[in-house]
Amino acid sequence: MTEQFHHELVGAVRRLDAADGTPHTLEELVEITPEFFSAADYVGVSIIEHGRLRTPAASHERLRELDEWQYELGEGPCREAIRQHCTVRVDDLATDPRWPTWGATMVEELGIRSSLSFRLFTRDDHSWGALNVYSRTPHAFSDDDVVHGQVVAAMSAVALARSLNDEQLAMALESRTVIGQATGIIMERYGLDEKRAFDVMRRISSHENVKLRDLAARVVAQRGLPDHPLEGGGDPARV
Repeated sequence: MTEQFHHELVGAVRRLDAADGTPHTLEELVEITPEFFSAADYVGVSIIEHGRLRTPAASHERLRELDEWQYELGEGPCREAIRQHCTVRVDDLATDPRWPTWGATMVEELGIRSSLSFRLFTRDDHSWGALNVYSRTPHAFSDDDVVHGQVVAAMSAVALARSLNDEQLAMALESRTVIGQATGIIMERYGLDEKRAFDVMRRISSHENVKLRDLAARVVAQRGLPDHPLEGGGDPARV
């Protein structure tokens, strides 16, 4: 993740913190999110309320309706992000076989071809919603977009928790955010995948007897791993 990304992230956090109440926080999030992606045309935030999917904020009214329609159909990337996977990436809705009815409608009505859906969390990891990013361009989102989106989603969850006056949840999600940032830095700097990058941090955390969140904060501050006698001559990729 670049210095520009972190600079933009800081600005986004300030804007979200300044929002007055949950509805304004959601609206601000929908406005801010496209700034982190090169090809984002639409954004929506969907949540689970009383067992049903609702999209209280979206950059297009029809998008809001179509996101909610995923509940009725029992298919769609937002629904899957909430219920099964933390991140769902769609390269082309016109050809993806996973959600034929919903995908065809998105292409026909809004011209949407690509999407990224990121799960948002509540306490004890019970999911309650998702941040959804859409593009009219096929194969619009890169691996970097996925990493950036995971950080933005974690930051968004912190802001939403604060708007709901849930300080305990906000603190837990802040830890998740900084760990996600550190994982992204290690992935980018050392050429590791997400699992290997996280395993490296967990191993150093255990070896040095420091909390994972504190180690992650050091990685973010130093833009890399602290000096540590890792196996393989100190090469994180060989851990």
